[in-house]
Amino acid sequence: MNEVFADLHIHIGRSEQGKPIKITAARSLNFANIAKECYDRKGIQICGIIDCASPYVIEDIENFLKTGEAYEIEDGGIIYKDKVCILLGSEVETSEIGRNGHKGAAHNVCFFPHLKDIKGFSEEMSHHIKNITLSTQRSDLSGYELIDIVEKYNGILIPAHVFTPHKSYYGNCTDSLKEIFKEKFDKIFAIELGLSSDTFLADTISELETKTFVTNSDAHSLPKIAREYNKLQVEDISFKEVIKALKNEEGRKITANYGLDPKLGKYHRTYCDECENTIETKEPVSICPKCGSDKVTFGVFDRIELIKDKSKTKSPQIRPPYIYQVPLGFIPGVGPKVVEKLLNKFGTEMTILHKLSKDDIEAVVGEKIANKIEEARTGNAKIEVGGGGVYGKVK
Repeated sequence: MNEVFADLHIHIGRSEQGKPIKITAARSLNFANIAKECYDRKGIQICGIIDCASPYVIEDIENFLKTGEAYEIEDGGIIYKDKVCILLGSEVETSEIGRNGHKGAAHNVCFFPHLKDIKGFSEEMSHHIKNITLSTQRSDLSGYELIDIVEKYNGILIPAHVFTPHKSYYGNCTDSLKEIFKEKFDKIFAIELGLSSDTFLADTISELETKTFVTNSDAHSLPKIAREYNKLQVEDISFKEVIKALKNEEGRKITANYGLDPKLGKYHRTYCDECENTIETKEPVSICPKCGSDKVTFGVFDRIELIKDKSKTKSPQIRPPYIYQVPLGFIPGVGPKVVEKLLNKFGTEMTILHKLSKDDIEAVVGEKIANKIEEARTGNAKIEVGGGGVYGKVK
């Protein structure tokens, strides 16, 4: 068995021809650049690119395969330079009947083994989405309906950033995933936690005890790749092996989730849109205690407090550790020049974060910055909480 690092939620900003895919993502985020970033700088062996159902991206993938730098494998996935497995994914926004009969929207990340599968999925979804070329467009399907289409093309569906106040099942639609997926609930074997939550918060909800947790970057730029990621125990890098790991089958499994302290997430606590105040009350509130406004963006922590059905966290025995880790780009004083210096010396971010001693780092960038990196690696950095779309900060 091998241990590898995986980030399963990476966006594409533009196609190779400059066509828009994810409007809010960087232009440099294209299929080829993501593969190179994971290989050259990040040290990520499995990456999930979730805008591959766009016909523009499909064309880019076909051209990328022609270069000879990458090839498809029978067990699913595209292998780049024999070191990185790219999973072909699509993020789909579903339309749900939410709480109290109100309409809600949720995001789902769906992965497929082969290019022919995601081509078929793209063609079918073009009948349910107004603009199939763009990322995460609103479909006229519910999650209950979408999962059947995903399975038709040999894919899997993972509810994305399930607690965020906008575009997620728990945050925007329901108090229970079972209410959405009904008898198909067992077909959901993994959920994505999102930047503002963690295992300790999610495991206060009993229906999630049987689900594998994944932590991913939701990267909208190349540097943000692997700000959250997973360590997997697998035989090799392929779609088939990832599925086995997510299902805890045949010795394959996720051995660790690496993520931000949820306080760093931009939706961790409720935020008053009127007076721009992060609300850190003991009990969840829908009225700002400072100015009295009801124009608030509900936080992930507060939402979980409302829907949890366990008084304290009790994780199943198979749950891997959730390790707080601040990415290099979040650390004050660790700018692009410092990161470049470290990468030139040591290779990849995964090497810097997991394999080097503090003395190794100090020899290159000095004691002060080495101490900051060590605090970030060990989860001991002091944090100012985030909310309302504004990231928390490392003090």
